[in-house]
Amino acid sequence: MPEEEKLFYTIGETAQMLNVKPYVLRYWESEFKKLNPQKSETGQRTYRKKDLQVALTIKRLLYEEKYTIAGAIQKLEELEKEGLDQLDMFGAKTAPQTKVESAPPVATRAPEPEIPKPEPVAVPVKPAFPREKVLELKNLIESTYSILKKYQPN
Repeated sequence: MPEEEKLFYTIGETAQMLNVKPYVLRYWESEFKKLNPQKSETGQRTYRKKDLQVALTIKRLLYEEKYTIAGAIQKLEELEKEGLDQLDMFGAKTAPQTKVESAPPVATRAPEPEIPKPEPVAVPVKPAFPREKVLELKNLIESTYSILKKYQPN
């Protein structure tokens, strides 16, 4: 991930970070409903951290774990149903996997030789606002509430 933290990334920046072509991201967007970047007023895609994480998970499922598109869609839904947060989807902490006997054949994977996998990329999480600003806002809200309560008609 880039050293400088940004709120939004263009499709070109996202494609470069994931080492895929922009048309691949657009295709994934059409197949995976979970990958849904916002669009600016001019129609340009703007990827947030959540979108980057979903795209990275899709890439891992398709390229490293060799899922089919349908299998990757199902796996993403399973991850969401299990209540795993985005970091879990990246393999930073993985939940124990159980084999489902009634799973459709599209979700099965062909056995592959043991190849060491690269370490997952950790996305640093910075607080959106400094603590001082949050406390200042909290105090302002409390003051406003007490004033409104004082002048509220019974």
